[in-house]
Amino acid sequence: MATRKNVNTHSSRIFSDRKWIIPFFASLLISITFLLASIFGIYSPTVDEDASSKFDGMEDGISELTDYFVEDDIRRSLTLSGNSKNEPPRFAYLISGTKGDSQRIMRVLQAVYHPRNQYILHMDFEAPPRERLDLTMSVKSDPTFHQVENVRVMDKSNLVTYKGPTMIACTLQAIAILLRENSNWDWFINLSASDYPLLTQDDMLHVFSNLSRNLNFIEHMQMVAGWKLSQRARPIIVDPGLYLSKKSDLAVTSQRRSLPTAFKLFTGSAWLVVTRSFVEYCIWGWDNFPRTILMYFTNFISSPEGYFHTIICNIEEFRSTAIGHDLHYIAWDTPPKQHPRILSMKDFDKMVKSGALFARKFARNDPVLDKIDKELLGRSNRFAPGAWCIGNSSSGADPCLLRGSYSDFKPGPGAGRLEQLLNTLTSDEFRSKQCPSN
Repeated sequence: MATRKNVNTHSSRIFSDRKWIIPFFASLLISITFLLASIFGIYSPTVDEDASSKFDGMEDGISELTDYFVEDDIRRSLTLSGNSKNEPPRFAYLISGTKGDSQRIMRVLQAVYHPRNQYILHMDFEAPPRERLDLTMSVKSDPTFHQVENVRVMDKSNLVTYKGPTMIACTLQAIAILLRENSNWDWFINLSASDYPLLTQDDMLHVFSNLSRNLNFIEHMQMVAGWKLSQRARPIIVDPGLYLSKKSDLAVTSQRRSLPTAFKLFTGSAWLVVTRSFVEYCIWGWDNFPRTILMYFTNFISSPEGYFHTIICNIEEFRSTAIGHDLHYIAWDTPPKQHPRILSMKDFDKMVKSGALFARKFARNDPVLDKIDKELLGRSNRFAPGAWCIGNSSSGADPCLLRGSYSDFKPGPGAGRLEQLLNTLTSDEFRSKQCPSN
């Protein structure tokens, strides 16, 4: 009797607890519904009639399918950018700085300003909020910037470690903002507050108007042996800027890693003049290669001097477009030439003869900057004047307060110096040494 009582109690408990019945049948009903949907196409996605008509003619025109893939859009952009000469080019600038650099950034901005171009300014997180606010207010209060609306200050400041991947991340963010806000530009240029132009924007725009818009100016060399491989590629590092709110040196571990075999490593200057199609690829990266390289260079000392270089020289579509020069004049210290020397008056003649677009590094308010303003840029007011400045300049007035056509240029001697440099850089002899494919 005891045993029977227990069994009956157990059975009655199971069948009296009927809470599972409703969820069970509900799940069964849903499963049957989805099964019928898959068979009879109840939930077939709506297809655009125009798109479906293209697929209907697949056997007659399979090439039309390329319209649906983003990589083909970017490849078309690469092809068209080299032939788009209906109007003069445009540049997109990133000008960056840190604590104490707000006035220097404004000076560089004014020296390279032209209404055709796009500009984005960044002060890293080390700069106090008040200084970042002062920079923002200086931009907002300028009447030309307010009317043309081509200068932006990055709202979110990044903590940037020059030798770490945080500088790459900041640069990619600036590029993404520029592409989102106004993608009507041809070359991207990154500058720091310690850079300065050696010729006017009219000189640059005039010369680049006659240049293939597929060319990327990025100084590079393959890392095949030597101290850079052992001291930059093999150590495992962590950039504290990725997780701390105060800048500090890279953390270097005692472990070492092997060198990559899936791609070749390249290094060079961190300063670039590169095409929109190339930086679009770095952002979109339809084959995931730029993201793979970004993860690799997260553990690389001085990663800004290798990230873009490794991408461009490993991708067939861009390899032949790389010109091994950063269009900067830099005077290096004694070997191993890892630190640029501060430029001064004694460097002026060499800077001019170089034909370069920019020079670095300059000390804050060094007298040589005033000499460049006066003798190379003709700058006495806010901007280096160009053909777009049609106001009255008598009695020291600012001729750029009144704007004319943005497509007219008045090149000066700087254009001739730049043309001479570019003739050398685009020669077959010079280009044959770029981005070795094996």
